[in-house]
Formats: sequence, structure tokens, C-alpha cells
Amino acid sequence: MTPVQRRAVALLAVGQTLTYAGVYYAFPAVLPALETLTGWSKETLAWGPTLSYILMAALTPVTGRLVDRGMGGELLTVLPAIAALCVALMGFVTEPLHWLALWAVVGVTQAGCLYETCFAFLTRRLGAEARPAIVLVTLIAGFSGTLAFPFGHFMVEWAGVKGALIGYAALMVAIGVPANLWGVRILRATTGAAGDERRPAAPGMVRAAMVRPAFWGLTALISMAYLDHGIFLTYILELFTSQGATPAIATMAAATVGPSQVVGRFLLMLYEARIDNRAATYGAIAGMAGAALSLWLAGFAPSAVFLAAVCHGAGIGIMSILRPVLIATYLGREGFGAISGAVAVGPILASAGAPVIGAWLLGHGGTDLVIWTLLGTMTAAALVWTFMRRARPIW
Repeated sequence: MTPVQRRAVALLAVGQTLTYAGVYYAFPAVLPALETLTGWSKETLAWGPTLSYILMAALTPVTGRLVDRGMGGELLTVLPAIAALCVALMGFVTEPLHWLALWAVVGVTQAGCLYETCFAFLTRRLGAEARPAIVLVTLIAGFSGTLAFPFGHFMVEWAGVKGALIGYAALMVAIGVPANLWGVRILRATTGAAGDERRPAAPGMVRAAMVRPAFWGLTALISMAYLDHGIFLTYILELFTSQGATPAIATMAAATVGPSQVVGRFLLMLYEARIDNRAATYGAIAGMAGAALSLWLAGFAPSAVFLAAVCHGAGIGIMSILRPVLIATYLGREGFGAISGAVAVGPILASAGAPVIGAWLLGHGGTDLVIWTLLGTMTAAALVWTFMRRARPIW
């Protein structure tokens, strides 16, 4: 990448940081206050993000094809603004139906404005140079949780839940959307004809990928990681306080998830020549399993919630950076947007089920049942990745 292109990628990273803060982290960051404000149960509130992920799963293959047709930049600049409007309105809902309706619109926008679309856009524009660009985006955007949790805590104390949600939306519209627009324009201007963003993929690429065992292995592996992540993140404040941490300590610990993602990604980048994708994936799985064990340990030593946050952040941080790399390695770059979108259906559905599943686990077995579920999920992920040794890289 040239210095100008690197600045463009950094701008897209800023856009991703604020978009994730507003549509992904805002809900867990203000969830306890939302329960108090609305008087609704966890399950009722959880169905909002669950619905959004279901719609996101249904539409991500479509947006992947739109990226392959050269519309990735438009998706990244228009959809976050629509999502921001919905986030701002969420604090004013009085009926569960209205809550679900707003989340449904957010689900449509998420299909085309988060990592999946950003990575596909970069892959189409930069080709073989996309990997360092993706690394840069994930390093910067990893701080979205670090921003979202303290911001939500402060805004709820200062302006209530409504003010907090409006604040998230304002950050997206005032900074995130312009950053995306600027970054897209620079990349398109500097890659020119060299970028293959507008070259449509050959027909049948997704169908050809789906007959490969690697497609289903990667889908299962990533899905289990994001189910674990969704449960842990959605109820992170409640999980930490249930193990003895004060609300302030729980918020501080939750804010370390983001920096830990960055550290995990940075270490992977630093030792890239020594750590292959297979070992790095095992490391990511081990980190997320270690988070569950640390959460159990926090029942005896509440300060261990920080260790849980660090382990989980590092694990999911490494997994998120490996995700596009593994897809390109085992399934190829041709038709990457559509194939990546198809693989994403599984983890998005897992993320969709995570809030409801987590609410059920907490209601029927408390934090202990959540811990055992997280450990079981990552054990299954390790078994799937072991099976993936039979898959052969093709790029």
C-alpha cells in the first residue's frame, strides 16, 4: 500500500470503529439501564438484536454480491447513517413491536456496513495487498468496545439511556460516515484500473465453494467462535457483577476487551512469519476457552474478570483477523465477496441466537451454566479445526 492508501484504510477503520460502537456494542453497554427504563425482560430486549442478526444473515450473501459488482463503497457510506437513525430512536420506544421494528432495519444495514463488507471491499480493491489493510482496520476498530462501554456508562449517568443512544448515533453520523466516504473515495482514486472491484465474479463460485468440506468446516468453526463471543459480550456486565465485581469494575473490565483484541492482532502480525494460520487459530480458540475458565475463577477472586476480558478479547481478535484470511486461503479470492458472505451466514445466525440463548442460560442455570456452555462451544471448535487439517490451501 502507498502512504495515501494507508491513510484511506485508516479512515475506513475509524468508520468501522464508530459503526461497531453504535450498532454492536451499544446494546450490551446500556443493557442494564435499558431493563430499568423499559421494565422489559432480558428475553424481550434480546429478541431485538437477535432479529437483526437473522436479517443480517439472510442479506449478507446479497450484499456480498453487491460488493462484487462494485457497490461496496456505497454500502459503507449510506447504511451506517440509516443505522444511526434507528439507534437514536431506540431510546424512545414504548412497545416491544417498535423495538423489533427498529432492530429489523438495523439488521438490514448491518448486512452491508460492518467488517464483512469492508474486508470484501478492500480485497476487491487491493488484491494481494488487502491483508495488511485488513490488519490495520482490525487493529484500530478493536478499540470500538473500549469506546462504547465507558461512553455508555458516562452518558447513561449524565443524560440517561435516551441521551446515550443519541450520543452513539451522533458519533456515527458526525465522524463515522464522513470517514467512510473519504476513505472509499481515496481508495477508488488511487487504485484506479488496478483495482478489480467492479469485475464481477464468475457465476457459480458460491456453489463451487459449498461443495468443498473446507467451506462447511470454516463455517462451523467461525460460527462457534461468534456464538461464544455473542453470549459473553451481550451479558458481560451481568456475568462480571454476578461473580462479585462492582458495576464500575465490571465496566472497566469490559472496556479492556477492545484493547485485548488489538494486542492479539498485533502479536499475530508481529510474529506472522513464525506462527502459521493453523497454530494461530488454535491460539484463538484457547484464548476464548481461557476466558470462560477465568470467569469461573472470578467467583473466588473477582479481579479475575479482567483476565477473562483479556483472554476473550485476544481470542476473538485473532479469530476476526484470521476469518477473511482463512476464507481466501481455503476457498480462494475469486468471488470473495459472495463466498465470504455465504460463509458469514453461519456466524451471523450464531450471533443472532446468542442474546436469546444467553438469556435462557442465565435464567435456568445462572453464570455457571453460561461458563460450561462457553467451554463446550470452544472444545467443539477445537475438534472442528483439528478435522480441518485435511483441507488443502488453494491460495
